[in-house]
Amino acid sequence: MQNWVHLILAGFVVVVCGCTAVGGVFLARTNDRTTALVDRIQPARSASFQLQKALLDQETGVRGYALSGDESFLEPYEQGIRDERLYRARVGTFIGTGRPYAQDLERIRLAALKWRGEQAGPLIAAVRAEGRGTASAGRVARSKSAFDGLRADMAVQQRHIEAEAARARSGLDASRRTQNRVLIALLAAFALVVVTLSVLLHRIVGRPLYALRTSSETVRGGEFHHRIEVTGPADVRAVGAAVDDMRRRLADELADSLERETLLAGQTEELRRSNSELEQFAYVASHDLQEPLRKVASFCQLLEKRYGDELDDRGKQYIDFAVDGAKRMQVLINDLLTFSRVGRVLDGWKTVGLGTSLDRALANLALVTEESGATVVRPDPLPEVTGDPTSLAMLWQNLIGNAVKFRRAGHPSVVTVGCTAEGDSWHVTVSDNGIGVAPEFAEKIFVIFQRLHARDEYEGTGIGLALCRKIVEFHGGRIWLDESVAEGACIHFTLPVAPDPALAADRSTTPQGETP
Repeated sequence: MQNWVHLILAGFVVVVCGCTAVGGVFLARTNDRTTALVDRIQPARSASFQLQKALLDQETGVRGYALSGDESFLEPYEQGIRDERLYRARVGTFIGTGRPYAQDLERIRLAALKWRGEQAGPLIAAVRAEGRGTASAGRVARSKSAFDGLRADMAVQQRHIEAEAARARSGLDASRRTQNRVLIALLAAFALVVVTLSVLLHRIVGRPLYALRTSSETVRGGEFHHRIEVTGPADVRAVGAAVDDMRRRLADELADSLERETLLAGQTEELRRSNSELEQFAYVASHDLQEPLRKVASFCQLLEKRYGDELDDRGKQYIDFAVDGAKRMQVLINDLLTFSRVGRVLDGWKTVGLGTSLDRALANLALVTEESGATVVRPDPLPEVTGDPTSLAMLWQNLIGNAVKFRRAGHPSVVTVGCTAEGDSWHVTVSDNGIGVAPEFAEKIFVIFQRLHARDEYEGTGIGLALCRKIVEFHGGRIWLDESVAEGACIHFTLPVAPDPALAADRSTTPQGETP
């Protein structure tokens, strides 16, 4: 196919070059004749008229002076002599020295000299010598008669120039007609060549490619077992073979994909069953496991109450350990249930004001903040986001509760909330003036049940920030510790301004108690 294309293009280039050369020749010829008419003959004709005017001014001035004796009539005469020399030179420049133009100019020059020498000059001298009105009518008539001969010479020159202009216009018209015919012929030849090349390209390239396209669309429609066969040049056949090879691979991959889909469907069903078992486990943990723990704690307390007088200090200490362990186990189970419920039990996916959820959290923490003397500095207003109101209130409650709990002794706690827009997300900060977090623990604090302090220093199970991370990530954001803060701690998290509509719709329609 490449050889055919090269051959067609070479023929096209030859035709174009030939048409361009022929058109250039006729265009150059037309330009030459146009230039001769515009740049030589027309200016020569105009200069010839100016030359005649200069000679007529001379005759008029002499005649007026002869009749009136007024010297002012000689000004046109003298100016006419100067103009005669100027325009005679111009006529000679435009028409050249060829015959008969040079002869016409020379004849006019000699006739003008003769008229001025034999008629105009003596007539002017006689008037100046004899005074006004002394010139006889005979002298004036002879001067006019002699000038009429000069008029005849100027008429001859004008006829020669007009004849040359007529020949130039006739030649230009003929050249233009010939040029138009040649141009029409070239356009016809060009169109014929284009049509011929188009037909050749269609037969050699277009038809095989169309067949390849039709077969490819058939395969794309789902008939992966349709064999692709293409005729034509070797290149097109090679492309067809490559496409058919891809078809066979797609058919094989489709079969493998069906097998994988079957396997994935089984795994999905297994995952549903596993989620159901986890929900059952959560129910057992929230009811069946906590009941024995309550009994252990209650009976240990009854044992101490009834037999406390018979127990020594070591026995009482053991009972306290058992009660404390049971209570701590209850707290751990409740925290674990709370962590597992994030994203599973929802109030509904709706538009939530961050200020409203913050108010809800502060109401829950009112006693703690009042006892500790904590102050919460917040911007007003806070923006609205799309999410779960309960989860967002829990997020604020854990962040502010942590800031109040890990305050420095002797310093009133100050918690500052900030919020800025960054692209398509809200960037929220919660900073405090508490004991802070060492940079090496920046990731550890977000791991469930990870504690940085002993239980006798700060109460809690270490689930608060892990719960915050799960809530933020469930809403499509991220949370992190600002390691550059020198005093206190600063937690950053982001929430999307407009979450994925499909994700929001999926979460908003997830029934309570089911895993989305």
